[in-house]
Amino acid sequence: MDKQVETASETQEFTDGFHLVVDALQLNGIETIYNVPGIPITDLGRLAQAEGMRVISFRHETNAGNAAAIAGFLNKAPGVCMTVSAPGFLNGLVALANATVNCFPMILISGSSEREIVDLQQGDYEEMDQLAIAKPLCKAAYRVLHAADIGIGVARAIRAAVSGRPGGVYLDLPAKLFGQVMDKAAGQRSLVKVIDPAPAQIPAPSAVQRALDLLRSARRPLIILGKGAAYAQADDDIRALVENSGIPYIPMSMAKGLLPDTHPQCAAAARSTVLQDSDVVMLIGARLNWLLSHGKGKQWGAAGSKKLIQIDIEPREMDSNVEIAAPVVGDIGSCVAALLKGMGNDWQKPPAEWTASIDAKKQANVAKMASRLGKNSMPMDFHSALRVLRDVIRERPDTVLVNEGANTLDQARGVVDIYQPRKRLDVGTWGVMGIGMGYAIAAAIETGNRVLCIEGDSAFGFSNAEIETICRYNLPICIVVFNNDGIYRGDHVNAGGFSDPAITSFVKGARYDKTIEAYGGHGVNAATPDDLKRAVDAALESGRPTLINAAIDPAAGSESGNIGKLNPKSALAKT
Repeated sequence: MDKQVETASETQEFTDGFHLVVDALQLNGIETIYNVPGIPITDLGRLAQAEGMRVISFRHETNAGNAAAIAGFLNKAPGVCMTVSAPGFLNGLVALANATVNCFPMILISGSSEREIVDLQQGDYEEMDQLAIAKPLCKAAYRVLHAADIGIGVARAIRAAVSGRPGGVYLDLPAKLFGQVMDKAAGQRSLVKVIDPAPAQIPAPSAVQRALDLLRSARRPLIILGKGAAYAQADDDIRALVENSGIPYIPMSMAKGLLPDTHPQCAAAARSTVLQDSDVVMLIGARLNWLLSHGKGKQWGAAGSKKLIQIDIEPREMDSNVEIAAPVVGDIGSCVAALLKGMGNDWQKPPAEWTASIDAKKQANVAKMASRLGKNSMPMDFHSALRVLRDVIRERPDTVLVNEGANTLDQARGVVDIYQPRKRLDVGTWGVMGIGMGYAIAAAIETGNRVLCIEGDSAFGFSNAEIETICRYNLPICIVVFNNDGIYRGDHVNAGGFSDPAITSFVKGARYDKTIEAYGGHGVNAATPDDLKRAVDAALESGRPTLINAAIDPAAGSESGNIGKLNPKSALAKT
């Protein structure tokens, strides 16, 4: 008997928490992790890499989290970020909260300290009740204490991240969990392959008909495409809906490219006119938040002058700021398909006087912009620099554009046309700084395409340590830093009159291009539009990590860009 037990023990195979986490992720098709190694997850990352996963190691957890978040947006599946405990977790949590607000599916996995010590507040290494902190800032949060529950924990995180309105999920894995050993066969049986994590949410036929009736009655209809429409990946149906209806549309910034910005129905160049004068507006994956002035105010014309149709998977989004006359609740793909079917083949296009008035306004505004873009100012201003970058994207439309800053963001959004879906990634709903390098790295990893990252010099400072990551992984990313020597602009002075620089000033004439050379990348200083065009073309042609310092006039730029009204100023004179 004793001999039989000994033989059985010798032949039994075991697994542990490390292996089960990797197995659970791979079982569900997750093959990339964005992380910063350290206690207690270092070996987890090593094992994941040994099992064939891509483990992209960053210099800062917020940047790794931003990469995971935008990977979720690009793939319509959870991006995974992995961090150490306490401070590392908090850094990752910034990105998780931002992902949740932007409705990007993301899972933040963080190691944590021992529960029995944390709960008694006895002072463990990096002691923190991470689960409690995460809960208010994300869509869902779970903690796994037993190796046999890892499969369920990962499955719940995946389903929560992508079902309904997507968002960020926190998964807390205490250090002791990784070393727990169990029978290998039992461990494999404990894993869960998630089936249909984001099932279609079919809209009610009555809601679809109500929306069609309202749209049919419109004399001055307008469609607004939001980044939710881009996330849905219902690209063909969305284009068919717009074109079959003949209705003018404006894209929010990350919806640019669902139809080319040069499409004849695109009314972005007459945005103010169509928002004010339209009588029926259909929002597809766009929310009436601050980016659309909450659907009211002078931007939207006279109060009560228009009726709204809103397509969203979240019922509570309806009537959040103004009355929605025709709510259509469901996933965007199903809703758009139902609207297309209901329109039939004889849909009446909008009145010619409406579309003609929009075209006239577009032509006038495009002519005004052309005069600004045509200047060859020395030093460069935002428009002369963006003109050549606009040409670059026109010539290379499959390039992914990442964009952040104040003036750099605002001006690029209007100048640089996008031609393909999900090819413009920017600061999103919160308007945060610091997403640039994380988004750029994930865009290169997930799509395999060239990436052009247009950064304000202030925005670049939040994540510039990741240029080493870009070089280490030899990613085809070209970073252009619009350097005007400061936040907003570089000609401010210290109002107190003493020797410290103004609070918005940076080092004059800084050479950001030199920083990438320290890691083996290619740096270029561009003083003219021609210099900039040559450097960007060469970078995208070669695929070599490149950083271009675009010297912009320090006097170019305005306070807080286009949202200066949100930055209050004292009305009291200095005494």
